[in-house]
Amino acid sequence: MSEQDDRPGAGDQESAESAGVIDFRTHPSRYHHWRLRLEGPVAFLTLDVDEEAPLRDDYRLKQNSYDLGVDIELYDATQRLRFEHPEVRVVVVESGRDRIFCSGANIGMLGSSSHQLKVNFCKFTNETRLAIEDASANSGQRYLCAVRGTAAGGGYEIAMACDHIVLADDGNSAVSLPEVPLLGVLPGTGGLTRLADKREVRRDLADVFCTLEEGVKGARALEWKLVDELAKRSDFDEVVANRASELASLSDRPTEAARPVLPDLERRVEDGQLEYGTLRVALDRELGVAELTIEGPSESVESVDSLDDVLAAPQDFWPLALIRDLDDALLHLRVNESQLGLIVIRSRGDLEAVMSFDAMMQRHQEHWFMREVLLYARRVLKRVDVSSRSLFSLIEPGSCFGGWLLEFALAADRQYMFEGEPDDEELEAPEIVLSELNLEGLSMPNGLSRLATRLGVEAALSLRAEIGRAMDAQDALGLGLVTEAFDDIDWEDEIRLVLEERASFSPDALSAMEANLRFGGPETMESKIFGRLSAWQNWVFVRPNAVGQEGALSLYGSGRRPRYDRERV
Repeated sequence: MSEQDDRPGAGDQESAESAGVIDFRTHPSRYHHWRLRLEGPVAFLTLDVDEEAPLRDDYRLKQNSYDLGVDIELYDATQRLRFEHPEVRVVVVESGRDRIFCSGANIGMLGSSSHQLKVNFCKFTNETRLAIEDASANSGQRYLCAVRGTAAGGGYEIAMACDHIVLADDGNSAVSLPEVPLLGVLPGTGGLTRLADKREVRRDLADVFCTLEEGVKGARALEWKLVDELAKRSDFDEVVANRASELASLSDRPTEAARPVLPDLERRVEDGQLEYGTLRVALDRELGVAELTIEGPSESVESVDSLDDVLAAPQDFWPLALIRDLDDALLHLRVNESQLGLIVIRSRGDLEAVMSFDAMMQRHQEHWFMREVLLYARRVLKRVDVSSRSLFSLIEPGSCFGGWLLEFALAADRQYMFEGEPDDEELEAPEIVLSELNLEGLSMPNGLSRLATRLGVEAALSLRAEIGRAMDAQDALGLGLVTEAFDDIDWEDEIRLVLEERASFSPDALSAMEANLRFGGPETMESKIFGRLSAWQNWVFVRPNAVGQEGALSLYGSGRRPRYDRERV
């Protein structure tokens, strides 16, 4: 048995919170709420919430409830298990409390949070659960939930994100989604969709389940498919161990491999700008724009047959470094810069160098580490897809959008490309290059590639003939890969005008428009979850039944009953 080692590092949440900034950077040595224990191919994630360590000091985390800080630690733990522990094949999620697994989201936190933070908390929570499901489906790292005690609301939703749920059959342990009868605010942050789509619970039984304050126990929970297995308290640990062993036997993760270490993420904040190793973020608060400039690799990667050097220093592997920087920047902008309604994505660097990394990732994509890099890139791109901000990409002289990096330009609502030769003789006219990764492997929440979502499946597949060809603005326009092209004379004025125009529109109208336009094609459980979150959460959280003077969140803990507006709209 081994514990995670303690390593000092920057980015401690507590210092950031004291300054009013929510920081998503953390490390197991600084966790307050989760314990990570390793036993060979099995890792144990134990939830034991420190009531005195909330993200803010105006509530306590009673009953093993969680806030955004608890979720930040869970997200960090799942990321480290995927990258730093290739030997781990099964993750057992359990509680450190005897009679309670988790009571879900802390209601005091929700009641005292801004509307923006409520919604973004729910969004991040679901992205983390989807990352768990992604690990199970694609990384060979299965999740097993051991529920001993009460799993209520978001606590049961953590369990539903796992592959297999074992419930203690002891007369006390139960699962529930009690928000409708108990509070009337949050009937499942994605949980209702998982009940129907993932667990295939009958609609009528789900309706009963979600209106039972006390939840469902034992044989009834198993019969309704709310859990997968029951275990007597005396046999509980043995049943969990046996099930973990069975799940581990299904994994293709290496039993012996180098363990790369993810160092603390470095970020500097100076003069309205965030600076990372591979990324610069300029904040124009007057206009309401954040400009993300991606720094391409300084040189091409050597063609190697072994990834030993990469595993020895993963922080120097440009694609992974960039993905980590982008992940942190997107989360920082989401919760700390809500007035910046437009994100502009730029790049600069050597396109050939970018494509050399693209080729390397494809060549080694069956290796467990490179698989994780590509899956992480897909998750971060999905964070772009579900952004509540407008997204424009600028393909300019000096840009290096190609292959997998081109996906960040394609994820934008509009793409503008510079046409012709620039005045600066040191720069060349921009080009873009497609690779196989643009056609498959980096899908959106709807299950389609961005090209298929943009052009249609057949038209996207026809672009396979263009793979590897450097395309200028006219080529890109002809294939439908960019929105407009401007020459040197018009570029600066046209870009300024489109940015100012976008900033002048109503944010509410833009969010509604973008949410409708970004996800064409079929629906998946993931696209349903985010579509419904953006619709009903923004509705519920501003209704007087939730946040009015006599609403449920306003009166929570006071002993007074909320008074509901009975009108249905």
